[in-house]
Amino acid sequence: MRDWLTRIGKSVMAQKETQTYTGHLSVQASSLAIPLAKFNIGDVVKHRVFPFRGVIFDVDPVFSNTEEWWESIPEDVRPSKDQPYYHLLAENEDTTYIAYVSQQNLLNDNSGLPVKHPDIDFVFAQDTEGRYTLRQAHTH
Repeated sequence: MRDWLTRIGKSVMAQKETQTYTGHLSVQASSLAIPLAKFNIGDVVKHRVFPFRGVIFDVDPVFSNTEEWWESIPEDVRPSKDQPYYHLLAENEDTTYIAYVSQQNLLNDNSGLPVKHPDIDFVFAQDTEGRYTLRQAHTH
């Protein structure tokens, strides 16, 4: 798990360098514009419907998971693929896990409560105001 998070951390650091002045990731693929990400790496968000929240540690400009995963979502609530998808260090009342969530299903979490995922401190530092910032990538 830690090796995977290290690779993600390096990927996120590279993405962070491409942020626009507003802090939102902007990606151009050929001549097709891909929607801007509404949320930033380090933002605390909550799911619009389900009772979980988390810290964003990576962003895909469009859906980038398996077809099997996407088709497992009931068709009447299945999100579109042509929007940003976020990787979260997530938590609910019972457990912590990694979540993959479409932009349309996320809201800002303004509770001010820290996220208690066990890998938070490996990926992020938290400032005195509770904001999460990426730690420097681990190198050998």
